[in-house]
Amino acid sequence: MHQPTPPFNALAARRLREGLGMAPGHVAYGLRAQYGLVVAPETVIAWERGRVTPSAQELTALAGVLWCAPAELLASATTLREHRMARGLAPEDLARRVGLEPGAYLRMEESGRWSGNERQTAALAGTLGLGPRALLTATGGDEKLTALLRDAATTRWQAYVKPVVKLLPLPKRTVENALQRLHTDYHAKMAATSSWGASGSTGDEGRAYLDGIMDRFWALVG
Repeated sequence: MHQPTPPFNALAARRLREGLGMAPGHVAYGLRAQYGLVVAPETVIAWERGRVTPSAQELTALAGVLWCAPAELLASATTLREHRMARGLAPEDLARRVGLEPGAYLRMEESGRWSGNERQTAALAGTLGLGPRALLTATGGDEKLTALLRDAATTRWQAYVKPVVKLLPLPKRTVENALQRLHTDYHAKMAATSSWGASGSTGDEGRAYLDGIMDRFWALVG
């Protein structure tokens, strides 16, 4: 299966190289001598100018040559694979730390859909240093949470506490408070627009509130 290239930070690579007093040729030599990678100086320059993106193997080796962590050569990570690479972990190492078979972990990483249990999810968050929001995005749960929050706001919020807690490593009480507030605010807004007699805008007000419900939820849970 084709692996997408990591989100490379070209400007950081150039600054790190220059900070070490190295020329592109020195980097190319280090990649070959230390890691067995045949990379021309022109390719190093192309990386730094954003014309070409190094592969995962090349990025890890480049970090070694530039005496930095792989995370320093990455733009903001969002996927599981990107967060793993930012930590300089091989798939097998991460799988072992979270209690999964390497093959099972790789299938989740490649599909972008995490299906580990609560213990494995907690281990994943701890190993990769992910807070609740970053963890949710990395494990492909944004769409599911959005749907749960919309239903909680528009119907009976109590029914959605357990599903949200299962999805996120947050205290039950924190989730309860947030869902109750979303439900209250949504219905207060709908009641207010109805009382104004602006029936044509009521639907728009409600849709606008639900469109931003993820940001509202994260603001409520801190």
